[in-house]
Amino acid sequence: MRVYISADIEGTAGVSGRSQTAAGAEGYQAACRLMTQEVNAAVEGAFAGGATEVVVNDSHGQMLNLILEMLDPRADLLHGAPKPWSMVEGLDDSYDLMVCTGYHARAGAAGTLAHTYNSAVVHEVTLSGKPVGEYQLNGYYAGTYGVPIGAVTGDDELEREVLEIAPQVHFARVKAARGRFGSLSLGAERARATIRAAVEAACRAQDVPRLVAPAMPDLVVTFMHAGQAQVAALCPGSERVSPVAVRFRNPEFREVFRAFRAMITLATTV
Repeated sequence: MRVYISADIEGTAGVSGRSQTAAGAEGYQAACRLMTQEVNAAVEGAFAGGATEVVVNDSHGQMLNLILEMLDPRADLLHGAPKPWSMVEGLDDSYDLMVCTGYHARAGAAGTLAHTYNSAVVHEVTLSGKPVGEYQLNGYYAGTYGVPIGAVTGDDELEREVLEIAPQVHFARVKAARGRFGSLSLGAERARATIRAAVEAACRAQDVPRLVAPAMPDLVVTFMHAGQAQVAALCPGSERVSPVAVRFRNPEFREVFRAFRAMITLATTV
């Protein structure tokens, strides 16, 4: 069994503020250690559940957060940015299961450090009229390869978001949101034990379905200001539907995801 882990940082127990998520900030190195330890718990759970290979994709910011010498030596690490497919780089149909660690709620939600891909440019993302975040976008991408997301870790707001559309997911709630920059976290060892158990259970499960995108995915990205939308609309096939919103429609979700990545990249130049 090949397991793919997409590892973010904001949903890690003990991480609540920007000073912990930005490279060079005061609390960043400590947050990286917490992130790496939670990823290790997921790796341990995967192998306990029958995995024969685990690949971890460092999926936060510049994607150089995980500490290699601390990482479980059985896992391989994919790191660095930009990667063409970002948080799902390298994922394909050779994997049997995907796990999301340190994930957070979508932009506009009440979760700790909630955002969708880039908090400086994205106000909201909808797909066929429904708000979506990183879990949904990455999950639909994985679904195009037939790969289900079996386990997710993060806060209680993300838990509601995930279980609403995928109740079979094994969710490891490691903290509860107490505002955008606050949370009530489990102790580190308890958080890791919770993650380890959820991932092991997901690897042993036989009933976790893949996420399937709508038949004609209709993506609308609402940006923080009109200048960002102006350049995002340069993405071929896109349509500017308001001063701050850009739409992209295509029957192939991977093309929708590719356009989304291009829009975000363009918007960050303004």
